[in-house]
Amino acid sequence: MGAKNKSNELKIIRIYDAPVKLVWDAWTDPKKVAKWWGPRGFTITTHSKDLKPGGHWAYTMHGPDGTNWENKTIYHEVEKHAKLVYDHGGNDDRPPLFRVTVLFSELHNGKTKMDMTMTLPTPEAAEQTRKFIKQASGNSTWDRLAEYLSDEIDHKEKFVINRTFETDINTMFEMWTNPQHFSKWLAPTGFSMEYIRSEIKPGSTTFSMMTNGDIKMYNHIKYLEIEKPHRIVYTTAFVDEKENRSHHPALPIWPQIMLTTIQLAEEGPEETRVTVTWEPQNATPEEIAIFVQHKPSMTMGWTGSFDKLEELLQK
Repeated sequence: MGAKNKSNELKIIRIYDAPVKLVWDAWTDPKKVAKWWGPRGFTITTHSKDLKPGGHWAYTMHGPDGTNWENKTIYHEVEKHAKLVYDHGGNDDRPPLFRVTVLFSELHNGKTKMDMTMTLPTPEAAEQTRKFIKQASGNSTWDRLAEYLSDEIDHKEKFVINRTFETDINTMFEMWTNPQHFSKWLAPTGFSMEYIRSEIKPGSTTFSMMTNGDIKMYNHIKYLEIEKPHRIVYTTAFVDEKENRSHHPALPIWPQIMLTTIQLAEEGPEETRVTVTWEPQNATPEEIAIFVQHKPSMTMGWTGSFDKLEELLQK
């Protein structure tokens, strides 16, 4: 989640690389919202939508396990391309869970800032909702929106994941660029990582090994850009122990090279939002299909790594 404004509020801020009209349409057109609304693995069916103050959006959310949730969103304020205020989580048989205010503003570089506030009845309800959203991977909804917008603009499949950490931006930058720190948290849950070669600077290539005791995975990371403290860009590729090009040990059909873009943004003096974007490079249609199919497992993998990073920061 993003920074807390008041004790009974939850706040999310995202910057999308798309004009405000495209972001607004993604939120308000039922056909478009169906392509990204909800955590990974969820789908929705819209029954009716009347986008005006006093209007409603009635839809069913379908969980990956087959469970259905009926929802009726009630709109209170609708300012085209600028603002939505609505009640979320209710239906005809139950009251809403909280009120949502979403502000959309187009930035000078053609990007859009989405500033969302969820207001709950009590601080206790806010904390309970915060935990539920994290447990249900609720924030992957906003990652899916980023992926949808990217596909609409440049027609490339990408994977996006965000998390906000309680640390300053310079410390976070250090966690990504100091090999001693990076190796302690990057590997998926159950795996450890060790460097064989570890110089992190533009133009350099690191060589590392991850293992869970049974499987060994060797990786090359080639650094393309490092702009302190906001941006890091690198490619990753699987190699063997002699540094020859190889494949994912469990997925022989997988993009051979992945472009990773890390963006760090301050959400407060002691809060930093991390945005990771993964994009296959020179991939075949079969590799792209596998990449799309495994977005839920990528979410789990990065979530496990971020959990370890959070733990490391707390120490």
